[in-house]
Amino acid sequence: MNLFVFFSPVSDHQKLDREARICRLLKHSNIVRLHDSISEEGHHYLIFDLVTGGELFEDIVAREYYSEADASHCIQQILEAVLHCHQMGVVHRDLKPENLLLASKSKGAAVKLADFGLAIEVEGEQQAWFGFAGTPGYLSPEVLRKDPYGKAVDLWACGVILYILLVGYPPFWDEDQHRLYQQIKAGAYDFPSPEWDTVTPEAKDLINKMLTINPAKRITASEVLKHPWISHRSTVASCMHRQETVECLKKFNARRKLKGAILTTMLATRNFSGGNKANKKTDGVKVGLQLHRDLFSPWNKPDLEEGFWRLAV
Repeated sequence: MNLFVFFSPVSDHQKLDREARICRLLKHSNIVRLHDSISEEGHHYLIFDLVTGGELFEDIVAREYYSEADASHCIQQILEAVLHCHQMGVVHRDLKPENLLLASKSKGAAVKLADFGLAIEVEGEQQAWFGFAGTPGYLSPEVLRKDPYGKAVDLWACGVILYILLVGYPPFWDEDQHRLYQQIKAGAYDFPSPEWDTVTPEAKDLINKMLTINPAKRITASEVLKHPWISHRSTVASCMHRQETVECLKKFNARRKLKGAILTTMLATRNFSGGNKANKKTDGVKVGLQLHRDLFSPWNKPDLEEGFWRLAV
């Protein structure tokens, strides 16, 4: 079992209850399973499966061999999880590398989708403005436009993830967040040489279908799983080792880890240096502090004291 201890204001208990309720709906081999939810003495405990394989992206760079066919198998498992979510009326809203884990360190371990803290429940193909949520590089155009949205936002994020799986860098990138969002809203990505020259046309076709600006025309999870690049992987996807992808992915991993560490330190310093003493107590528990949410929005800078934190014991 893996025990996650939440230290949060009373107002956050509703969010935690919602996450627990959603996780109880999901029972799939590619989703980290919630076993129990306990509230006592002002603390909230969520008990999940113990997953020991670390992040998928970190595992890939440690492999001796990695091919387009491997990327196809990875995204298939991710989409199997997403399809189950959508069938159960759940939209994840925060699909990104940090939330893609491996069940164990064994070769061929299953990919596990984790962290449903931003997930929402929808009815059928319902679309509405559910609020701004997610991580900048993986946000869909409709979210950035503040349009009604639904399940299709997860497919956009999966398209970004697949792009990275194939070449080791994201389709949309800019240090300036405003310019990044302009790229995403315009769907301004391409397949530059030489790294994309060795990627099969079928893989590019699937990415194009996932990164379609109009969510109504975007491919669905069930359609992705029927795409030839996945359903006929053995004859369609290339088995050539992609060393350049591995090297680029190492740099990509290093950048996102550094940015995450800097942001976590900034927020932790602010969170534990201000406010009343009661909010700073950790009851003597030695914890590893991990930022649980992307708190920044281009429209509304949040009060960091109300930040939502996950502390892993």
